[in-house]
Amino acid sequence: MASFAEYKTRNSQYITFIDSEFYPDYLDEAKMIYGSVIEQFANLVNIANTSADLLLRITEIPNPSRTQLLRVFRKYVSPDTSVEMLKVKKRIPNIIEDYGNRFRKIEEVQEKLATRSTPDEALMAILVEYKHRGQKGYELTEAFFLWFETHFGSEYLIEGPIRAGRDIMLDEVLENWLEKTPADILISSYTGAPLVIGFARYDSDRGGAQEDDRISGNREKITNILNYADTYNLPLKVFFLNDGPGLTLGSMWNDYASLETYGKGRVMVCTLKMLDERFTKDWLEN
Repeated sequence: MASFAEYKTRNSQYITFIDSEFYPDYLDEAKMIYGSVIEQFANLVNIANTSADLLLRITEIPNPSRTQLLRVFRKYVSPDTSVEMLKVKKRIPNIIEDYGNRFRKIEEVQEKLATRSTPDEALMAILVEYKHRGQKGYELTEAFFLWFETHFGSEYLIEGPIRAGRDIMLDEVLENWLEKTPADILISSYTGAPLVIGFARYDSDRGGAQEDDRISGNREKITNILNYADTYNLPLKVFFLNDGPGLTLGSMWNDYASLETYGKGRVMVCTLKMLDERFTKDWLEN
């Protein structure tokens, strides 16, 4: 069986392109979703006494509107704070204390809003692109689950979030696994014996420091999982489902190939188009 490294000279033939919408085609969708959100944000800005007061007012609004308003707040008032930070209501007083001195003043927010067109298509485009982040990863995992069920559904069990959903937590499925380690795929025999732990990612345009950090993190996952397998005498393997044109950027392809080498046959890196050639019963069981 050819290794992941051996596909490098023809890697473009094995990359799956998950379609993205063209600009400005998605602006109609953006207007429907975010037109009223930006209008609501402007109304809150006009009655808020300070930017901190604006944030407190937003946190009192129920979801899903609150999260969308927080996205606009971050753009206009506090790019230092992530939406994930702002989502936790009980942390808001601490965020105001720690970051409030860097909030844009409410008077300036009002001035900036007044200069924008209505509807603000530029902001809407940014927000709708944020909304679509992660969708390609969902489509990637869904495609793999469908492929696996077709080829191996009668022989093995597969678990994991097919699209959005809760990750497989290894401390919940592997006895005596101590760390809270999330995974995307768990393949087991029908007797319940775990066979493969999988991680999925679609890369549109990754590289640089993020690439280095991820490869280091993946190597650590391999080390921990294979050490666990050796300790408990399990035929456990590690699978990386990676796809997208970002794989061809920088040293990404070589870095993922090095993970296979490091795993000595117990680690596989695959794109969707490689599955028929590489993800075989022989690899699963031997």
